[in-house]
Amino acid sequence: MTAGHPHGRGANDVTDGEAVTTGPARLDTSVAHNARVWNYWIGGKDHYEVDQRVGEQVAGMFPVIRGVARADREFLARAVRFVTAERGIRQFLDVGTGLPTVANTHEIAQRVAPESRVVYVDNDPIVLVHARSLLTSSPEGVTDYVDADVHDPDAIVRRAADTLDLERPVALMMLGILNFVLDTDEARDIVRRLLAALPSGSHLVLTHPTTDPGAGGAGNTAAMEFWNAHATPPITARSRAEIASFLDGLDVLEPGLVPCSQWRAGPDAEAVPQLGAVAVKP
Repeated sequence: MTAGHPHGRGANDVTDGEAVTTGPARLDTSVAHNARVWNYWIGGKDHYEVDQRVGEQVAGMFPVIRGVARADREFLARAVRFVTAERGIRQFLDVGTGLPTVANTHEIAQRVAPESRVVYVDNDPIVLVHARSLLTSSPEGVTDYVDADVHDPDAIVRRAADTLDLERPVALMMLGILNFVLDTDEARDIVRRLLAALPSGSHLVLTHPTTDPGAGGAGNTAAMEFWNAHATPPITARSRAEIASFLDGLDVLEPGLVPCSQWRAGPDAEAVPQLGAVAVKP
């Protein structure tokens, strides 16, 4: 079905409650929203009744979704540890932060290398409120938050440069975010433009929901249609070939583009319909 990072707005068929104002921005709690539903699926507490109701409906149509949510978070942890400990990365640009939960990017990276610098990017007001209060750096490192949209990569780069040294390698984290860019050509262009601003040796860490039957994606389409009619923002899954195209021109590290649950995991890990990869810019 989906990975858990919010951008945009969508339909308004399922409602519960009213739009409320929290902090500096107006938060619409009348419509199920991806960041909060994802939080519900992974066992968090930052969601409303409407998010729980839509989350249960989607899970009834596509029972593997909770496994996808957990697998995506576990992939993030393994990938961040890998690029920090084994690839020497000390800078992270995490686009599509989602609601903070346990084992966030900066916590994992700074556990390995306390001097790591992390910039989180999102454009959802509820994420903004939580991130600024919860995503605090180690004394040796830096954690910053950029309020920007994935559809505007130039703004992301410009604002990230205030915190990151773009002359040194960066891990570009794009977990479950390109599925909110419905046009595949635009999604490819976003990846290209972000990577163009980063030096050789930078890494792309990617997950994306798939329709590939071999990864269990056959049930994704109906669940996504329900989501797009009843929640926000709209989402799409892609074929393995389409997802692989985001990695064009990069050196894809072993084990390649695989179900994220199986990326550098134990031999008994089951496949989920969410592909993941880590690749290096030559």
